[in-house]
Amino acid sequence: MLRTNEFIVKTTHRALRYEDGKLTRVLDAGRYKRPRRIWFWRVPQVEYVLVDVRERELTIKGQEILTSDKVAVRVSILVQFKVVDPTAAIHNVHNYEERMYSDVQLAARRSLAAMDLEEILTNRNRLSEDILADVQDSAAGYGVAIGRAAVKDLIFPGNLQEIMNRVLAAERNSEAQLVDARTRAEVERIQAETQAIVQQKQAEVEAESAKLRLISEAEAEKTKAQLEAETFQLRQQTGQILSENPALLRLEEFKTLVEMGRNSNARIYLGLDQNGFKAKSEN
Repeated sequence: MLRTNEFIVKTTHRALRYEDGKLTRVLDAGRYKRPRRIWFWRVPQVEYVLVDVRERELTIKGQEILTSDKVAVRVSILVQFKVVDPTAAIHNVHNYEERMYSDVQLAARRSLAAMDLEEILTNRNRLSEDILADVQDSAAGYGVAIGRAAVKDLIFPGNLQEIMNRVLAAERNSEAQLVDARTRAEVERIQAETQAIVQQKQAEVEAESAKLRLISEAEAEKTKAQLEAETFQLRQQTGQILSENPALLRLEEFKTLVEMGRNSNARIYLGLDQNGFKAKSEN
């Protein structure tokens, strides 16, 4: 007769089940029973090894490394990882966390040794990318997936830190001046464009006004010419009527003499011709 006790695997873990030292199953989350030896019955010796499969973080602190230009830099690296193959994590290495720690540490040394100080300061992302690319394949060999290996802190020697702070302050000041100069240049450009547009509009208005004036003057000249033509035509008609009616012509002459007689400064000379008197006037 066998009695059993229970073994529970949580959702956050997986369990490796061994019978007499041999791996038989990888257990998902759930409740499991294992046999217990009672009296003289021999049952396999069952063991369980729990493996945490949650995503976790590991900080590798204070690694002092020389750059390619021989500057000692202390670097801290944040690693985010999770176990994706519990069997490989337990069987392929003695301790997968210690192995991952060493792999990331060596990857950081290789990457920093290939970079100078300026590269490290201006491109920290490259350092993180290099470390991640270096350790991902090796970590996969012992069942660990590394999602991120980012540089958390960079610490430089004291005198170098002070120089760097001054350089960074100068760079920030230079960037601020550059932004200010660009802003002023942009404002001046906009003002110049606005002024050019205003001048263009003014020129267009003046040109339109001049055009309208020319049109008005042309229309006035046209009207004047029409009036003069009509007056000339009327005079021609009047002259023709008078030439056809001598009596009317004489009447007009008398009217003219009467009008001139009203002017005290006018002089009238009378002469005779074959038709009678011929009047001459002199003002």
